[in-house]
Amino acid sequence: MKENYSLVTGASSGIGLEIAKYLASKKHNLILTARNEQKLKDISLELINNFKIKCDYISCDLSKIESPKEIYDSCNSKNYNINVLVNNAGFALPNSFEKTTMEDEERFLRVLSTSVISLTKIFINDMILNKEGKIMIVSSVAAYAPPSKIQVLYGPVKTFMNRFSEALNLSYNNIGITCTALCPGYTVTNFHTASGVQDEMDRVPKFLKKSAKRIAIEGVDGMLKGKKIVVPTKTWKVIVFLLKIVPKSVFDFLSSIMAPGRYDD
Repeated sequence: MKENYSLVTGASSGIGLEIAKYLASKKHNLILTARNEQKLKDISLELINNFKIKCDYISCDLSKIESPKEIYDSCNSKNYNINVLVNNAGFALPNSFEKTTMEDEERFLRVLSTSVISLTKIFINDMILNKEGKIMIVSSVAAYAPPSKIQVLYGPVKTFMNRFSEALNLSYNNIGITCTALCPGYTVTNFHTASGVQDEMDRVPKFLKKSAKRIAIEGVDGMLKGKKIVVPTKTWKVIVFLLKIVPKSVFDFLSSIMAPGRYDD
């Protein structure tokens, strides 16, 4: 009989790492994926020692079209049943839209959208068979925000992911499968530093920046309760509420502040 595992993509740092730690504290066995194999190995050993769980890892690059199937095949070969799927892997482009290559745009879209769709499509068949499953898609407040000059496609992709999550709930809630779109605002991670847009993020007001640990806890708790949307922290709940009811033209002057959502000190 297959043993249950939670799969977390982009688990080597930031929100993904904190989600993995929080799931481990709840005694979930884990499969971690990211590109950096050594970091995954170190994190896996740490989680095994600290939380007395089972933890495995798969080093892969989700900008490659074959990676989702490789992840599934690896899990299947080891008899792991993925009953929790956390689509967290991030990607960003540091240059303005006209300066990025089409190849870079395609890699961006694969990591943030098509790999999410592919992993969900592959693993949901087993969830349907078992009549239970939890899916999380780490989206962003950018899905609700005015257009941004930074990473032009980021907001539109996150809006698309939210709608995808809604469609999954509509299709599979009746057989015990739920999908949660986690929509954080600015989160203290290495996301902007790694993606080359740190300078643009430095002007963000301090009260808008939240810890990755807090985002992870609120997101996982919401996912386990079957919530469809989780906007972590009261600050961002209020902002998203206002974005929904106030005409977008009123927020035009905030466009730069409402840029995509992870920040590093």
